[in-house]
Order: sequence, then structure tokens, then C-alpha cells
Amino acid sequence: MLRITMFSLFTLAVAGCATVPPSERNPRDPWQRINRGIYKFNDVFDRTIAQPVSRTYVRALPPVVRTGIDNFFNNVTYPDVIVNALLQGQLKPFARDTGRFVVNTTVGVAGLFDPATHIGLAYEDRDFGQTFGKWGIPSGPFVVVPFLGPSDVRDGLGRIPDAYAEPWAYIQNPYWDYGTLLLYEVRNRAALLPLTDMANKTYDPYAFERNAYLQNRDFMVKGPQAENGAEEELKQLQEDSNQPP
Repeated sequence: MLRITMFSLFTLAVAGCATVPPSERNPRDPWQRINRGIYKFNDVFDRTIAQPVSRTYVRALPPVVRTGIDNFFNNVTYPDVIVNALLQGQLKPFARDTGRFVVNTTVGVAGLFDPATHIGLAYEDRDFGQTFGKWGIPSGPFVVVPFLGPSDVRDGLGRIPDAYAEPWAYIQNPYWDYGTLLLYEVRNRAALLPLTDMANKTYDPYAFERNAYLQNRDFMVKGPQAENGAEEELKQLQEDSNQPP
């Protein structure tokens, strides 16, 4: 994941520009011309390779198999969640997350099953970008990273330590390394297919994806406080994404 992130950040620096619709301006997206250019590149890659592979993955594997794969990857990447709970000073969630990881790794057969959820140890989602936000680091401008999609400066930097909390940083066998990473990315892309179908129905999928991403990340960092501006954000999301470019 670190290799992909570093390559993507390099590509971001040399990416071309795209035309910005006159009506589409957002103060959190000052690099919109470059972002739209990268978005178009990502969209071509997504439509020609990522989406077909992901839809084949969904059609070819029965739900019970896909659930097992989801459980496995949720568990094997869970140390990232545990570390960030501790860094955020959330001691009780840290203890629960540690318990969840232990239960699913042992009783859940290396994470293929999820008995922890059934005993009240629910899945949580934390990463270093969120932790940086909790520490008061501003998000910075919105960016679209080649291959990886929407982000902001803070979350982009957070991807680097996130990579060291994931198993691919420590797998020495290249076949297992790239093989499991490929399956992980296909599984992640398959999970986003419903959102893709929704975005494709709007006049401006770029604005839809950007606003949805920023709203979700704000909620992850600010929690209930982010709800104060949720109605305004949703209105802006609908206006931006439904205006013809």
C-alpha cells in the first residue's frame, strides 16, 4: 500500500489540468483543475479495469464467501484501528478493539468468521488521518490521488503510517504480498459499487464524490459536532452534483 501511495503522490504532482464548470466552486477544493484531471484518469481506469473486475468478483463469488473475505481483511487490518484508538486516548475503545481482534483471530479462525460482533465487540473504523484530525491538524485542501481516489492533505499524509500498520508492509513473499493486496483492493472496490451507481446518476459525479467524502471525514473527526452543518452540506452536495457542468 505504501508503494501505491508514494507512486500516486508523485503522479499527483505532475498530473494535467481539467476544465472547471463555471458554477462549481468550493473553498475546500482550490486545486480543482488538477483534481478533475486526475479524476478523469481514475474514471477511465475504473470503468475499463476496476469496475469490470469488481462486478465479476461479486457475480462469481457467493455472498457467504465474500463475507468470509470481508471478515478476514477487516480483522487482518484491525491493528491500525487499535493503534489509532490508543493514539486518540480512547482507552475503553482500545480495550474493546483489542478484545475483538483476539476473539476473531482465535475463535473466528484467523478472522474468517466474526464472533466478536455477536458478543458486543462491534467493528470500528479509525485511521491516522482521523487521528491527526483529533489532534487538531487541519484537513487542508481536497485532493484526488491517482488510483486511490478522494482524499485531503491530512488524510493523504495519514496513509503513510497507515501502510505500516497493515500486513503488506511485512509480507516478504511477493506472490502473497501482491496477491492478497490485489484481492483486498478488489474487495474494497466492490463495496463501493452502489455508491458508484448513485454518483453516475448525477450531472457532476466529481462534485458528488468530493462532497460525500468530505462530509464523511468531517463526521469521523468531529463526531456529533459535524451534524450541525450536515443539513447545509447535504444541500450543497445535491446542488453541486446536479448542476450540468
